[in-house]
Amino acid sequence: MRIGVGLPAGVPGVDGHLLIEWARLADTGPFSSLGVVDRLCYDTFDPLVALASAAAVTQRTRLVTMIIIGPLYNTLRLAKASASIDALSGGRLVLGMAVGARREDYEAAGIEYRSRGKRFVEQLSLLRAYWEDPAIGPSPAHPEGPPVLVGGQNDQVFTRIARYANGYVHGGGPPRSFARAADKTRAAWSDMRRPGKPQLWAQAYFALGDEDDLLSGERYLKEYYAFTGTFAEKVASGLLTTPQAIAQYIRGYAEAGCDELVLLPTVASLDQLKRLAEVLAGIDYERF
Repeated sequence: MRIGVGLPAGVPGVDGHLLIEWARLADTGPFSSLGVVDRLCYDTFDPLVALASAAAVTQRTRLVTMIIIGPLYNTLRLAKASASIDALSGGRLVLGMAVGARREDYEAAGIEYRSRGKRFVEQLSLLRAYWEDPAIGPSPAHPEGPPVLVGGQNDQVFTRIARYANGYVHGGGPPRSFARAADKTRAAWSDMRRPGKPQLWAQAYFALGDEDDLLSGERYLKEYYAFTGTFAEKVASGLLTTPQAIAQYIRGYAEAGCDELVLLPTVASLDQLKRLAEVLAGIDYERF
């Protein structure tokens, strides 16, 4: 299993210079990818702009959206922007997408919330056609375009993956939750008679350091997921705060068949990235 790390582009108040330095340092290892999240009504950097900036200062790590809220984007503009990042980075983009659950983002964008599933399916069906159209350009690094991952939990998600995407991206939680979703992804893939295997990605949140860092990470998650009500407390309680917790989480996801786990920061400090690299140096996760 591979381990990626998130850019702190989703943490309020983060400095743009820090994002660039974070990407540059992460590219030196041991991380296999850089991930970003997507919110409209929140103090975050635009995910595609953040990845384009990261592409300019990295050479090795893949660049993944974990996820972008697809229906909030004009499909042609999304196809062009993602193809541009893919071409600029030499084929390192992985496009994770989902419908999103925050109604306020849709209201702000003037897009009907109830139609988001239909819009999303139409979007997935059109992306590759746009990537292959020489009249639009630029051409992605690979003719078929960047890999597409689809996130979510309902049964429609797994049908969409098998029909349009390259794999699944899990939004977090215990390994058993991921294992159930991975089984559904594989079953839908088989039912659709797709060759090979679907890619299976997942994410988790971390904060390492002193008590102030841990409290800051918990506050961020409670605020970020406040729209879920009391469930935000559960999300915050799952924050990975010790080397032991990170090692156990990695092992659980590896055993459940995860291909790549992206650890997302909840505190915007280069010390967080350095501490995580030190933790991973002590875990032989590549053998899991």
